Amino acid sequence: MKTCLTIAGSDTIGGAGIQADLKTFGANGVYGMSVITALTAQNTLGVDGILEVPADFLEKQLKSVFSDIRPDAVKTGMLSDPEGIKIIAGFLEKEKAENIVVDPVMVSTSGNELINEDSIKAMCDYLLPVSDIITPNVPEAEKLSGIKIGSEEEMLSAGEFLRNKFKCDVLIKGGHLDSDPQASTDILFFEDEKPLCFSSRRIDNTNTHGTGCTLSSAIAAGLAKGMNMKTAVHRAKIYVTGAIKDGLDLGKGKGPLNHFYKTGEKNADQIKR
Repeated sequence: MKTCLTIAGSDTIGGAGIQADLKTFGANGVYGMSVITALTAQNTLGVDGILEVPADFLEKQLKSVFSDIRPDAVKTGMLSDPEGIKIIAGFLEKEKAENIVVDPVMVSTSGNELINEDSIKAMCDYLLPVSDIITPNVPEAEKLSGIKIGSEEEMLSAGEFLRNKFKCDVLIKGGHLDSDPQASTDILFFEDEKPLCFSSRRIDNTNTHGTGCTLSSAIAAGLAKGMNMKTAVHRAKIYVTGAIKDGLDLGKGKGPLNHFYKTGEKNADQIKR
């Protein structure tokens, strides 16, 4: 069985972070492992607190995983400590880890800032250059590129800039753009090919807590199973769209997706047949 490692923060309600990643790995047929970077006190309404894991203990967790069950792909999520980011990047580079997917988490779905400028700099200096693909949303792509994004044309400019700067594939998620209220477009910049657009109709569901975590984890699962980047992203998009369309409605704010929509109660009769 192929294996995936998530390096990210914990989410108390299980919709994002480590919990979402492990659910996504399982739903996409790979064995999931985790290195926890921070504990959070959060729910669908917001983040009440963050407790960072010391950098030296991050390294111990990484060594425990790689010395026993080497991952076929690695996904990183919330990383809020500059020293921890340096350790993670250095370890992955030293171990020649493959299929590294970096979700540069900077702001929660509820709007809370999760990372400071020092951490952004450490991410740019150490982690992004060792990644295979980064998956910023529009606000994150703006921070990383310094380019204001208000259209697909500006998404193209930012994506090309990031790909040239960090020498990795880039997927910019366009859900934050309001230029088209009926549809959203994600753009993949990969290999030496022209940018590839993934356009879809917007789903009438505000429960999108953990969408970015879920997408990047699904991409990692696809890469672990031997898919090329184009296929892994395409399959991940289909999976996330289904998890949103399922219409799970939990919590008083922006609720989580249904990561197991394919095997849920609605499909039980079909599975038995």
